Amino acid sequence: MPTPEQRLRPAPAKRFAGPEHRVELESELTALRREPHDGKDKHRQITVFRRDSLRLVLFAFEPGGRLAAHRAPGFVVIHVLRGTVRVVTPRESHDLSAGRMLVLDPDVVHDMEAPEGADVLLTVSLAPQHD
Repeated sequence: MPTPEQRLRPAPAKRFAGPEHRVELESELTALRREPHDGKDKHRQITVFRRDSLRLVLFAFEPGGRLAAHRAPGFVVIHVLRGTVRVVTPRESHDLSAGRMLVLDPDVVHDMEAPEGADVLLTVSLAPQHD
């Protein structure tokens, strides 16, 4: 775990404190693109909100950026803000352009690629745990 001096951003407990959270997506994307480190697999990401079962993650994909096949334990909403992405699931390949969304059930394996670059807001609503 990084020390406070090694963190790129304030700790989540500080970033997500309080009852209201205003997020300026364009400002977040600009700051994300300016971070001094290389993006992994040609993308950068920042969690813009996380509490309880809700996660909101902003992605800035460079041309050719991708997320390898993975799954989430909750509903996933992929909302394309700029550019286009291809999301591949075991059942289908989805080409999504700006203004389009894809909703996936919990645990659906998916891969995402942005051939020409894209900005994406990803929402995960974790599934309730049943005994």
